[in-house]
This record gives sequence, C-alpha cells and structure tokens, in this order.
Amino acid sequence: MNRREYMALLGGTMLMSNGFVASTAFAQDGEVDTSNVVEMALGDENAPVTFIEYASFTCPHCARFHQSQFKDLKADFIDTGKVRFIHRDVYFDKFGLWASMVARCGGQDRFFGITDMIYEEQRDWIGDGTDAGVADRLRTIGKKAGLTPDELDACLSDRDHAQALVAVYQENSETDQVNSTPTLIIDGKKYQNMAYPELKEIIEGKLN
Repeated sequence: MNRREYMALLGGTMLMSNGFVASTAFAQDGEVDTSNVVEMALGDENAPVTFIEYASFTCPHCARFHQSQFKDLKADFIDTGKVRFIHRDVYFDKFGLWASMVARCGGQDRFFGITDMIYEEQRDWIGDGTDAGVADRLRTIGKKAGLTPDELDACLSDRDHAQALVAVYQENSETDQVNSTPTLIIDGKKYQNMAYPELKEIIEGKLN
C-alpha cells in the first residue's frame, strides 16, 4: 500500500483549531522529507541493550503495557543505564496518528509525559469515536500537558509532518515486519507482548 492509499485509509483528515477536523489533500506519492521525525527514546545512548517498542496509541494492550510492564522496565533497566528504550509509533487508524502528533508536539523532553497521559486516558479520549469528539479530547490532553492552543494548532495542522510520520512508520514496520501491537524488538530480536517476569528474564539474559 502506498502513502496516498494509506492516508486515504486513515480518513484523509487532520486536526484543526478548536477541536474541529478538516479534509486534506495529501501530496502525490514521491519523496517525503523525514528529517524532522525524531526518534523518541529514553535511557543511556550507550546502554548495553536496546529495546524498541512498536505501539499504537489506540491499542488497549499498549495502554496496559505502559501502565504496568513499562513502569517496572523503566525502574529496573532504563533509569539504571542498562537499557536504551525507543518508542516507535504505529498508525493502524487516523486517531493513532492524531494522538502521536499531540504527543510529539511537546518535543522529546515532554513526549513520554504526554504519552503517559494519552495511554492513561485512552478510553476517555477515544470515547464515542467521532472525529470532532476525539479531536477535542486530544487537544484537552495537550493543554493539560502545558501546550498552548497556538502550539497545538501548529502541530496538528502540519500536513508535511503527518506524511513524514506515516513514511517513517511504513519504512520501520516493513523492516521489522510489524503487524500487531505492542511488538517488542530487544537487541534485534522480535517478541510479542508478555508479562514482566518473562520480559525481565530476557533482558537479564542479554545483559549476562
């Protein structure tokens, strides 16, 4: 599926000011500048283990992972310099893309804090699944995280950035063959979601 077909599948809509949505005309297939897409990461860049999570903001399993396993992972391995953690967005639907644009609006310093809020409030902001309702509730999360209305307007109306995010997602998902979330890549080996004791055992094995 090319980018144009993918954007059509997502609904071809973008968040606009005051929580409304508007149709967009995405560019024809061609070269997309992805240089402004930042890899969102936590932990020591030189940590002995690299842990990549592919996650969708609309995935209930991803929300549970971040409310449970991730907290232990962060305390035991990320904060102690043993694991470099990378969060990669997966866009199975337009709401996941919108949520990613809100999370990224705060830059790398605030990304994980906003991510926590989006996962914690997942059921609430998805709500009845209407475009306008989801848009309004995502903007509310952004404001609670300290983003101004002008900052949100700039981030959420940036069509070029949306296309770049999709291009990076498609490239990464093809490389790592990601078709479900959360998908975990630990030092280059792919795993599916698992309980924390199992996850801890795998990481400790790689550290040893």
